[in-house]
Amino acid sequence: MTMTQEAPHRPTPAAAEREVPARRAIGLDRIVGLVIAGIVISAAVLLWLALAAKGPDVTVAESNDAVIGVWHVLYNSDAPEVSTILTAIALALLAAAGLAIIERRIATKARRSMNPGHQPLAPKVIMAATRGGFAGEVTVTVLIPAHNEEASLPQTIASLQSQSHRPERIIVVADNCTDATVQLARAAGVEVIESVGNTKKKAGALNQALRTVLPQQGDNDVVMVMDADTQLDDGFLAHAVVRFVNDRALMAVGGLFYGEDGHGLIGQFQRNEYIRYSRQMRRRRGRVFVLTGTASLFRPVALRTIADSRGRTLPGRPGDVYDTAALTEDNELTIALKSLGGLMISPQDCTVVTELMPSWGTLWNQRLRWQRGALENIGAYGVTAPTMRYWAQQLGIGYGVIALSAYLALIALTIVSLETWIWFPFWLGLGFLFTLERLVTVWKGGWKARLLAVTLFPELFFDMFLNLVYVKGVIDLSSGRQASWKHLTHDTPARTLETQEA
Repeated sequence: MTMTQEAPHRPTPAAAEREVPARRAIGLDRIVGLVIAGIVISAAVLLWLALAAKGPDVTVAESNDAVIGVWHVLYNSDAPEVSTILTAIALALLAAAGLAIIERRIATKARRSMNPGHQPLAPKVIMAATRGGFAGEVTVTVLIPAHNEEASLPQTIASLQSQSHRPERIIVVADNCTDATVQLARAAGVEVIESVGNTKKKAGALNQALRTVLPQQGDNDVVMVMDADTQLDDGFLAHAVVRFVNDRALMAVGGLFYGEDGHGLIGQFQRNEYIRYSRQMRRRRGRVFVLTGTASLFRPVALRTIADSRGRTLPGRPGDVYDTAALTEDNELTIALKSLGGLMISPQDCTVVTELMPSWGTLWNQRLRWQRGALENIGAYGVTAPTMRYWAQQLGIGYGVIALSAYLALIALTIVSLETWIWFPFWLGLGFLFTLERLVTVWKGGWKARLLAVTLFPELFFDMFLNLVYVKGVIDLSSGRQASWKHLTHDTPARTLETQEA
């Protein structure tokens, strides 16, 4: 999943929406959705045929009457055959172990690579190039891309200036701003770079800024890119700098993000989702899946190498750090770094708080962009060792769409078909374990997160919402429908600018 947050509150009118350029024809761009859909549907059909071939008993087994108060409850003690249960467990373990082994082998191969032509950012290549030289102390230059972010930008800058390790430079990259973003940035005492004639959205504005900033960076400096609606937790930069100091081969450090407070039920859904993602990253010991756009740091050599590789071994225009055709530029940049052998990490000490989508419409737009962007990215790179994990994720999501849809459909069918509800202890037991897992994974989120998790079905319906986004993304990509980037603006509190200038 890529995580560049858009700001909440009122959406920009449709007339102000900025169209995203059509993706160029590389790799599997247009058919990646069809390929994934075909594989997961075929797998589901094969599994169904395998189970159907066993000829399950379609009769209702003996049920026992039990009286609970004034309610008559029936239960059925039948469970699937032991062979079926063991087969399902074995397949799940085999898939998980196989994916983990493949991912580990790919990472190990990259770490051991000594081929600067194929993987110029591999740890051994970088260590050999920097051995014996001291490039100075680590400095941090922060780039904050901003398009009409006057409401959230002051808090973002303040979170940077209050860090225990303050960045040496803070630069707001103002892209076609029509509000007070530029004035607020200058009033806060930071630098401003205004984009010129940019029509390539956030990626285009960052490319312009990086052409100015990168030549000024030494080998031991780092460039941080963070969203204008994000606040760093204290200690983020200090811990990130320590990582870079201790490991000369480290190319990037990404943050773990948590959702802000508020926005009612839809906000809690997103907070629970982000808590689970961060927990997953901690269990992976910081092994990065996506260098989140909320806040990530890069060595200049990594960004320069990506720019030099565009148009040759990487998709994109030569000289650009960010691929301006990508809807999810942070996800694409992560794949680019992995393709070049770069070592990266998301340590649990580097956390940020990011804004959430305040309505179902804005959440739909955000997630549709993320999902379609993820599909386009793996389509552009094709099936390679660095993209195997991303292909597996999309296949898993696709299979999950079928599984959850079938589960909810069977529940609905059972409700309308039976005169008396029948409880199945075996399936209740599995449901309890599933609910327990949902509860444990959001425990750190507090009582609201736990309450939402333990009720189970609201989160299942939220998952179905995300599944619909996935299906829409596959359909739009496969049909060649033009994607649009729906920017969201903030409601600005009265006298914000006057207060800042004072």
